Amino acid sequence: MIVRISRAVFSAAVMVSAAGLVTAVSAVPAADAASSVSYVALGDSYSSGLGAGSYISSGGGCDRSANAYPEQWAAANAPASFVSVACAGATTSDVISSQVPALSAGTTLVTITIGGNDAGFSSVMETCVLKSTSSCLSAVAAARSFAATRLPARLASTLQAIRQHAPGARIVLLGYPDLYDLTKSSTCIGLSTQDRTALNAGADALDSALSAAAQGSQNTVFADVRPQFGGHEICDSGGWLHSVDLLAISSSYHPTASGQMLGYEPVLSRNTG
Repeated sequence: MIVRISRAVFSAAVMVSAAGLVTAVSAVPAADAASSVSYVALGDSYSSGLGAGSYISSGGGCDRSANAYPEQWAAANAPASFVSVACAGATTSDVISSQVPALSAGTTLVTITIGGNDAGFSSVMETCVLKSTSSCLSAVAAARSFAATRLPARLASTLQAIRQHAPGARIVLLGYPDLYDLTKSSTCIGLSTQDRTALNAGADALDSALSAAAQGSQNTVFADVRPQFGGHEICDSGGWLHSVDLLAISSSYHPTASGQMLGYEPVLSRNTG
């Protein structure tokens, strides 16, 4: 069941170029907002809402969805101001160069999912879907190595840039869900259990790097979504993630509208206090 909550009235405008660069940002406080929160959402496709439908026309090529967790949280909590500059395909470098300018000294809440594109998980997933198990395991191993050795410095730089632009903000660094319910893999068509186990391990490696980065950043919390997605992964009857679709490969392995609303948004809500 999908429940839409929309009791806040607010507006936000973002000027975005074809490359996803922020050229101007304005956020209009809700007239009846009781909150003093100034919220800016950053990040990649898991924050923009790729795969959740109801895409916002002003989002350009960033695939921002009205069902994405930032929009849902803002609708339910009526912050004084809200803007999302999250963009599908974003890396840590993109966040620093193109998204951080949306922040200001008045920003009090920042959310972000990031790191998956740095580690090349989109190509990893395509490898696992289209090629052999040995190719899949090799691709995941390379991505896990990157997450353990090179990603931490990139995450630290990203969080530092956020802190410099929004020194008083609480930063909620949300993780990535495990993709498959391995307990049901034997009755689930598609990839082999070996492939699925490797992909879950890859997501866990990203989450480990994100958790460590949050611990090393002031007023930053890592919000683990894996428990919330438990029982709603691929192979579960009520899954909140898109399974592999060769006709819509970009949305494969991304949260559905339910995954954004019932998976990510409640985890964010528990970590904003």
